[in-house]
Amino acid sequence: MGSLLAVDLGLRTGLALFGADGRLRWYRSQNFGTATRLRRAVHGLLRENPEVRWLVLEGGGNLAEIWTREGEKLGLAVIRIPAERWREQLLYTREQRTGAQAKHHAGDLARRVIDWSAAPRPTSLRHDAAEAILVGFWGVLHVGLLEQVPAELRR
Repeated sequence: MGSLLAVDLGLRTGLALFGADGRLRWYRSQNFGTATRLRRAVHGLLRENPEVRWLVLEGGGNLAEIWTREGEKLGLAVIRIPAERWREQLLYTREQRTGAQAKHHAGDLARRVIDWSAAPRPTSLRHDAAEAILVGFWGVLHVGLLEQVPAELRR
């Protein structure tokens, strides 16, 4: 069926790879520094993970175009969403009244996804990696790798 790569866009980028079973395989935060380095890295990253079928991007602008172009060259389904879309589905309204609040609660929920997936636990979890995890979790629900939020993650 393929896997899904989620990206929280930025020069400091959050990445999260989900398997065909809808579980998180790996996640990380990476600082590319410049758009040129990002462009080269995206090319390599997508080719290193040939099982990826869906690319879910949070954000827009020039950096989104870099990911979109590379993904489309490889025939990936590219989905671009604003943060509000996944937050509406995964966080309570009271947890997203401010950006700082949303980032805090995203970190808590991302840790729960990590535990549910039996992925390695982080010593520290940067907000961009946490948001990539939740963008990806939204994505696995959206594309049907998971039919619903697992009972262990429901609140």
